[in-house]
Amino acid sequence: MKNRFLTYGFSHLDALISIDEVYELRSTYNELLLDKKRTAGLRSDLSGGKGVEEVERITQIMRPSSIEASLSQSIAYQRALLWAKELLGEDMELDFDMMINKAPYTDTETPWHQDAAYWIDMPDKRAVSCWIALDDVYEDNGCMWFNPVGPDEGVLTHKALPNGGALYCDAETNLAQSIPLNPGGCTFHNGFVLHYSKGNVTPNQRRALILNFRPADMIALERKQGVDHTGKRAFRNKQGN
Repeated sequence: MKNRFLTYGFSHLDALISIDEVYELRSTYNELLLDKKRTAGLRSDLSGGKGVEEVERITQIMRPSSIEASLSQSIAYQRALLWAKELLGEDMELDFDMMINKAPYTDTETPWHQDAAYWIDMPDKRAVSCWIALDDVYEDNGCMWFNPVGPDEGVLTHKALPNGGALYCDAETNLAQSIPLNPGGCTFHNGFVLHYSKGNVTPNQRRALILNFRPADMIALERKQGVDHTGKRAFRNKQGN
């Protein structure tokens, strides 16, 4: 698993947590998904919708553990941190977490992008995101797709969907592969690997919990510059800059 991550920029585990632990997380997840009052200011629709639609198509809630502390005490957070340290070093710590849900029958893709496009430039580029499936995930409801990263991959030029929607870029993705998972399985990817997911055309939610880890001193650098992954989004390599 580690060799694949270091070589291609992504990898996966069939089971990070048990199904019982998935059920516990789902309960908290569903409460936050329905609670627009507690999640105000942390919540957006990555589809780029105007926010007045009856259904959010791709709901993103940043830093859910900041309003529901029990999350950070869960087995998922503990195991993901151990894997982050195994993959990239003992100085890895949790930078931020987020929930991303694709609502039923919304058929809205998350376009190809690199996570590093969302982040400030930092001298230490090490970072890993653990994407935990809380449902069966497959191509028709929006499992993750990855395109292997090259040895000198930088941050490509990105554009943004309107109204705080997702970033996206144009890139060759002919080597992309999908990673279906059972509930409790997870993927790991670095900040430079291109990834994407199709829209959800099924009658069920596609719930994912994502934890991002990076060196502790880089987190301190971010915070010093006012970056806490809760506020209004800025990004680098924006088209036209």
